[in-house]
Amino acid sequence: MTTETSTRDLRRPAAMTVRHDASWLSGDDLFLFNEGNHFRLFDKLGAHPRIVEGVAGTNFAVWAPAAEYVNVMGEFNGWNKTSHPLRPRGQSGIWEGFIPGLGQGMPYKYHVVARHGRYWVDKADPFAFRTQTPPQTASIVWSLDHDWGDRDWMATRAARNSLAAPISIYEVHLGSWRRVPEDGDRPLSYRELAVELAEYVNQTGFTHVEFLPVMEHPFYGSWGYQVTGNFAPTSRYGSPQDFMYLIDYLHQHGIGVIRDWVPSHFPTDEHGLIFFDGTHLYEHADEKKGIHRDWNTAVFNYSRHEVRSFLISAALFWLDKYHVDGLRVDAVASMLYLDYSRKEGEWIPNEFGGRENLEAISFLRQLNVEVYRSHPDVQTFAEESTSWPMVSRPTYLGGLGFGMKWDMGWMHDTLHYFAREPVHRKYHHNELTFRALYAFTENFTLPLSHDEVVYGKGSLLGKMPGDEWQKFANLRLLLGYMFAVPGKKLLFMGGEFGQWNEWSHEASLDWHLLQYPGHAGIQKWVADLNRFYRTETALHEHECVPTGFDWINANDSDQSVLSFLRRGRSAGSDCLVVVNLTPEPRYNYCLGVPTGGFWTEVLNSDARHYGGSGHGNMGGVEAAPIRSHGRQATLNLTLPPLGIVFFKPAVAPESECGLDG
Repeated sequence: MTTETSTRDLRRPAAMTVRHDASWLSGDDLFLFNEGNHFRLFDKLGAHPRIVEGVAGTNFAVWAPAAEYVNVMGEFNGWNKTSHPLRPRGQSGIWEGFIPGLGQGMPYKYHVVARHGRYWVDKADPFAFRTQTPPQTASIVWSLDHDWGDRDWMATRAARNSLAAPISIYEVHLGSWRRVPEDGDRPLSYRELAVELAEYVNQTGFTHVEFLPVMEHPFYGSWGYQVTGNFAPTSRYGSPQDFMYLIDYLHQHGIGVIRDWVPSHFPTDEHGLIFFDGTHLYEHADEKKGIHRDWNTAVFNYSRHEVRSFLISAALFWLDKYHVDGLRVDAVASMLYLDYSRKEGEWIPNEFGGRENLEAISFLRQLNVEVYRSHPDVQTFAEESTSWPMVSRPTYLGGLGFGMKWDMGWMHDTLHYFAREPVHRKYHHNELTFRALYAFTENFTLPLSHDEVVYGKGSLLGKMPGDEWQKFANLRLLLGYMFAVPGKKLLFMGGEFGQWNEWSHEASLDWHLLQYPGHAGIQKWVADLNRFYRTETALHEHECVPTGFDWINANDSDQSVLSFLRRGRSAGSDCLVVVNLTPEPRYNYCLGVPTGGFWTEVLNSDARHYGGSGHGNMGGVEAAPIRSHGRQATLNLTLPPLGIVFFKPAVAPESECGLDG
């Protein structure tokens, strides 16, 4: 709190019970931190149980360079604000001390008094590994011991996370995926989620799960995007070891884990980072740089060396200590532009007069360099909603260094198109074909994320036009189209079975819908799409290079039909995709294909067991030796209404290949 009352008495601590002769931080630690190049601060700052000269206790260290006085208070001393002061470490701004007899499980805070004497406040530890469950705000002394059992996963995850691998992500909000109605409608714990989520993800075929932010956050309605505990998983669902168990269990069942991470802003709750030592320590002092008006949050000061060390340490922490396989970096666009969501006169140009945030750009490049230097087998994903160039290109080429970028343009154009009545779609054909012009300028992930099913936008199923049958057919078509076009896949929970309602973080998904054939059919369709995507190399090997995609006919707007080939590395791996975006079946629809012989219909969204009408090609079609669309053979197809169909050329028997004489 801020006050004019004198704090003189607070600066006269009681009898010393803190040891200051057993420092945990070396001179190199202090130097690298102040220089902005210490990226494992979680090993040094915060609360660390240790033994000094045979005496067990906890070492505390916190950065508060403008403080006059810093005291550790907690249950161990009756929340006394003066009895356990820390001592400054030279000019580093770090305060440190060892408290004997204090161990794991003890709640604590720092009482910080500013030098100017008009401000004192009780702060949670920015480096705490565990926190009290909100609305309580204290930190808890905790260690991160865990007996990991995911050795096999860690040894193979480089291949599983590569750009040539199938990556199909199931985006999950932990508190609302599934609840326990017979126990007060409480969310599942981390350990309960481990078993149920692993079984479900394997059933539906996704390769990875992505968790909305699990770092501690005071306001549940922020979904975790307003973080106060950058090094602590939220205690709402269990302990740090419980969250480790969840990740470990998913890994042991062949499922990767991506975490949403938020280095763009932080909340203004008094116990958090804001005005930490009586100065704008972590945030910009000028509101034109330091406040996000949209979210009423503070913006990190990326020009400050110690803040960069803090943030990069926060990223590496989850990779080092929790075995996370990727980081999805939230709101990158808000970091890149000084005028993001600001009117004229509300922002400050950079030193060259431009709108680019040079300090944030430098930070993002440094972040990605350090992540891939330490963990070359993970991926970073940028949620970047503008046309900023080379987001997923190496820093040495001038890029930002991310592994992948969310294709927000694809998402917006595709959802706008699918929301149109089919009779109007032929006039907007280019909303789907336009993406081919830029599809390989970045390593893209195609997101149908949580942001598209909240705030009155409706569910994916609710966005679809037409009667109920057409809505379900359109959703199957949309999901099939996402799996067919180049780009890694991401689908928010509930979309895989066609939830009618918008997502609510206060309630479970509507699992009861699976008793109805339409919803169960969508779930079966997604599971089959995932399995086909994982097994067919043509669909995943070349998603980030143009050799993996070839139009057959992009211009049939009159009939609202798209047709293209997906291609893998090996000969004969071609996959033909044909999309009919109207409710009218198309008979005798002729398409050129690169080879003759029999083309097997391997997936059809209109199959009856998905809830469709059963239109199709009776298992496949023999290609006629007639040139068409610049290719040597022709298929005469039946295109199902509001349907997508996948074909593969049949493999000739071994005898015909001359392998058995």
